[in-house]
Amino acid sequence: MTRAEKAAVVTGAGSGLGRLITIALAEKGWRVAAAGRRLPPLEETAALAAAGSVVPVPTDVGDAASVAALFDTVSDRFGRLDLLVNNAGTGAPAGAVDELDPAGWQSIVATNLTGSYLCAHHAVRLMKAQRPQGGRIINNGSISAHAPRPRSVGYTVTKHAITGLTKSVALDGRPYNIACGQIDIGNANTEMTEWIAAGAPQADGSVKKEPTFDPRLAAGAVVFMAGLPLDANVQFLTITATTMPFIGRGLRALPGGGCAFPPRGERFRSSAAADGEPRPTTD
Repeated sequence: MTRAEKAAVVTGAGSGLGRLITIALAEKGWRVAAAGRRLPPLEETAALAAAGSVVPVPTDVGDAASVAALFDTVSDRFGRLDLLVNNAGTGAPAGAVDELDPAGWQSIVATNLTGSYLCAHHAVRLMKAQRPQGGRIINNGSISAHAPRPRSVGYTVTKHAITGLTKSVALDGRPYNIACGQIDIGNANTEMTEWIAAGAPQADGSVKKEPTFDPRLAAGAVVFMAGLPLDANVQFLTITATTMPFIGRGLRALPGGGCAFPPRGERFRSSAAADGEPRPTTD
């Protein structure tokens, strides 16, 4: 590998955003270790990229030995690591805190949080030891790192924790030229979000179809973050479908435009009244 070829690891690279991020990085000249649980999808990802640019590495990010083997492979194949994209994640099983059993909780934590920690652990060790020193970590947070969806306690808690991981690694990495940032994505149109376009539960108990956006735009945002010099960092980047129900939750429309908070003790039904105006309901 020449000095011009930078080396990256992308987790969850066998489908969805991970696949698109891997391909987009390869198009920009990166050599990418594509990590994921199953080899066939990783090989499909590699086949969609420039020949020789993507190395499939079957990995269970929740398993310490498997993650250690991944970074041993990276060190052997590339000789250095310039970028880690912590993308692997799951929202299953869903449930509120009283519904999600301990096994389901541990499963989500293992993938979303422990996996990101383990990969960052090994990435930082490589980045500190290599010469020239340094590198970049980009964590896939989600807008669930800001606000929950109904019955998503496992996903929401782990995504909030990713924000803490991002800040901690960014701070501790400064003396070693290691940058760490986070991308929070809302409603990119991937296999994982097909149910959102069909109809997603809302905080008021209704189910509504939500807008989505081209996931290649999110992949492009990651490539932008990755391409910055190490003396600059996108600490947090949020990209969403423009009209998704995120900004402005809890507000109601007023006649003639504008909005107002519901009066104390009131909430609003999801459907409009006959005259088109939302009607308050006292709890």
